[in-house]
Amino acid sequence: MHAYRRDGSSGLISKRRGQAGNHRLAESVRAKALKHLQGKYRGFGPTLAHEKLVELDGLQISDESVRQLMIAEELWKPKKARKVAIHQMRERRACFGELVQIDGSPHDWFEGRAPACTLLVFIDDATGKLGHLQLVESESFFSYAQAAAVYFNRYGKPVAFYSDRHSVFRVNQPSVGSEHDVSQFGRAMHELDIEIICANTPQAKGRVERAIQTLQDRLPKELRLRGISSWKAGNAYLPEFIQDFNQRFSVSPRSDHDAHRPLTTRDPLDQILTWQETRLLSKNLTVQFQKVVYQIRTSRPTYAMRHAAVTVCLNAQGQVTILYQGKVLPYTIFHRQERQAEVVDSKQVNAPRPHYIPGPDHPWKKSFFANHEPRTNV
Repeated sequence: MHAYRRDGSSGLISKRRGQAGNHRLAESVRAKALKHLQGKYRGFGPTLAHEKLVELDGLQISDESVRQLMIAEELWKPKKARKVAIHQMRERRACFGELVQIDGSPHDWFEGRAPACTLLVFIDDATGKLGHLQLVESESFFSYAQAAAVYFNRYGKPVAFYSDRHSVFRVNQPSVGSEHDVSQFGRAMHELDIEIICANTPQAKGRVERAIQTLQDRLPKELRLRGISSWKAGNAYLPEFIQDFNQRFSVSPRSDHDAHRPLTTRDPLDQILTWQETRLLSKNLTVQFQKVVYQIRTSRPTYAMRHAAVTVCLNAQGQVTILYQGKVLPYTIFHRQERQAEVVDSKQVNAPRPHYIPGPDHPWKKSFFANHEPRTNV
């Protein structure tokens, strides 16, 4: 009012017009942040880049400032809002260990510095806490068995596993007339009293799907910053990554009860987490498994075990154990069969052979006179 009475309408204009705002980002901070964003943090998203600028470089900058800076410099393109798909909501489980979602994600985790591999993810449904991560060659029974053994030894046995319909967890096409329409992993979890629940759609197990999206964004960049370029070094770093991930993203469960059950002497993981198949002993007490004939050695009368059902167990190291009524039978390798004929698809039997292309010095590409010297009369 005093300025208006003194200067008229010009007194209403702010004296700071045209000057920098009090909360404007300092030019030195902006330049340093831009240098890191164009350098070691290139390809990072705004959220992850802001975390690293604050934690590792000590810059006082907000996440929105980083976002606007990256958009202005065309280092990050904002995503267009997609049409929201409506799915039925499912409430989190109440207790830690009541339901653990598991899945595998094949991805270029090392950004070309190491062969492609798969990350196995174990995440608790109640807390969103990562229970275990492991880099493996592919999703298989032995890879999941080894990862599950690490999880069991650390936390105990959960009530249930929630997975997709991968053949490791479920037999999708049961054999006609077969009495064993359960996968090897399903059989092992049944012996450990752990239920396996298979989701019909990826959206049904959204907890682990969203976690994998976050891992695909953050983990490769963390591996790059630390110069990790091998599976062994990556698996050694994963416990540290899990701890940091859980501190940022895990939530408190509705109940303080831990639903995990401890392992007992009746849960021999070394025996349960093996590939097991049933065989019948011959009258000579031999059994065949994977083209190898095993001769059972026993001091009992041989007629007592003829045609007896035994369980052949194969572990990840290729060692074979033969069980009879829960007891280990000693054996010797009697004979290794010759390689049998391979089974091929009927379409491949009559497949045309690859077309032969002769080399540039082949006689076919030379003239008649080049291949035959002229005859002279003697």
